[in-house]
Amino acid sequence: MPVTAKLRFGDDVANELVDWFNMVDATYRSDLRELNELNFARFDAKLEQRLAQLETRLTKRLFGFWVAQAATTAALVLESLRSCINKHPGTPPRLTA
Repeated sequence: MPVTAKLRFGDDVANELVDWFNMVDATYRSDLRELNELNFARFDAKLEQRLAQLETRLTKRLFGFWVAQAATTAALVLESLRSCINKHPGTPPRLTA
């Protein structure tokens, strides 16, 4: 937003001063915009890195959970078959729903 002012120095000096303020304002805005872009790029890179780490940890935990569930299911099935075979030796096990 340009600065406008009428000072007691006269129109030429006032215009020069206003132009200088506008130039300084534009420079600071430009510098601030560049700084914000650099900070956002750094933030974005850190966020992507942390999300990748989170994904890796989550994958490891889910794999561990899957292995534990598979082992538990296998143990239950084997124990069920063993129990069935011990109750009725010599007959094949029947699975009924």
